[in-house]
Amino acid sequence: MTFSRNIKIAPSILSADFADFGREIYAIEAQGADWVHVDVMDGHFVPNLTFGPPAVAAFRKHVTTVMDVHLMIAPVDPYIEAFAEAGADIITAHVEAGAHSHRTLQAIRATGKKAGIALNPGTPAESVAHLLDLTDLICVMTVNPGFGGQKFIDMTAKIRALRAMIGDRPIHIEIDGGVTPETAPLVVAAGADVLVAGSAVFKGGSVGNPAPYGENIRAIRTAAELRTGAFLA
Repeated sequence: MTFSRNIKIAPSILSADFADFGREIYAIEAQGADWVHVDVMDGHFVPNLTFGPPAVAAFRKHVTTVMDVHLMIAPVDPYIEAFAEAGADIITAHVEAGAHSHRTLQAIRATGKKAGIALNPGTPAESVAHLLDLTDLICVMTVNPGFGGQKFIDMTAKIRALRAMIGDRPIHIEIDGGVTPETAPLVVAAGADVLVAGSAVFKGGSVGNPAPYGENIRAIRTAAELRTGAFLA
């Protein structure tokens, strides 16, 4: 993965047809997705259950871009190696998931994968200040994690604080939750470059009619780039 601050759209397959993930992944990539976002939930750290390592390994066979695996689980460290072996390109853990985020990031990087750290809405930017040199991506939750389709929570002040904190480090700022053509410009202007979108990408389409996926992806990208003048590089 070559680092770039260009806008990247990462559809969350949590909003895809669970009976047809392979073709759904093919469809979103063909329609312009930059990354494929996989939300892993454990029913403990968040109130929902989704995918384990075998499912992620099955998705990997279909992903040709970047597989971005977001672990909303606690404890997280015992499962890092399994998700790395399943084929994740980026593994993101939550700073709230344990007392030793520094060690978690070390463990992710030890597998050869990119390491991400996620912050829930109630967690301040300062919580990752001492983790930046081990971090490739910071995921800012703009909903409380657990379910797709929630209303966007304005975290632009936090995003701006993180962007200033990062400086010239090659660290992505990813936004997860409530991303639409209306909210994307706000977070990109604040400093984000990776936009996770679930229902906003998949609405109106299907594997048999994937054109709406492309229309939705382009709408989000265009809104974000027009707002910023596409100045990111």
